[in-house]
Amino acid sequence: MEHEFWHERWSKKEIGFHEGSVNKFLYDHWPELSGGGTEGVFVPLCGKAHDMWWLHDRGHPVIGVELSEIACKDFFEEAGEKAMVHPSEPFIKFNHENLQLWCGDFFQLVPDDLKHSRLVYDRAALIALPPSMRKAYVEHLTAVIPDGTRILLITLDYGTKISAPPFNVSDEEVRELYSPDYEIEHILTNTLPNDHPFTKRKGLIGATESVFRLTKR
Repeated sequence: MEHEFWHERWSKKEIGFHEGSVNKFLYDHWPELSGGGTEGVFVPLCGKAHDMWWLHDRGHPVIGVELSEIACKDFFEEAGEKAMVHPSEPFIKFNHENLQLWCGDFFQLVPDDLKHSRLVYDRAALIALPPSMRKAYVEHLTAVIPDGTRILLITLDYGTKISAPPFNVSDEEVRELYSPDYEIEHILTNTLPNDHPFTKRKGLIGATESVFRLTKR
């Protein structure tokens, strides 16, 4: 997606992808992924997800990367917290204790940026990208995270094409994208109920969410 698309979505507050609460799969499956430790966590295309506060409160140093400065500011303001802002290139960095939001383009990250992050939480990055961008996203993520990094990946599959995010990502596509460089464990698939906000908003039936645990070789 073009940068302007996302800037417009945030400026108009057209952010139906924002959950507004801690994701249930993060709550259920993070302890096993992290092993109870407090390693650094990277959250790509993070928006203003409450999940980052949840990770922060459990002692993890967190780096989230988000294109929209509106999202970064809202994240701290809505929590009643202040962040130190450090304008720099290629990211404007918002820092609060051991939680950082880097405002800028994900594709500007370099390996040194994430050398201390051994965990990744992706609930909204892969499914935010159209098919034409997903391979480049996975390749760049693979290039900038250390070997042995573990990823909790959550995807959405509704078996049809919709021209706006969150996009449909099948389990088969996950395997195609990640199998060259990752060990893949498919943890579960959950069918969204018909009264789920997403299914009601899009008029979909039978949409599913899948949860994967990935380990970079």
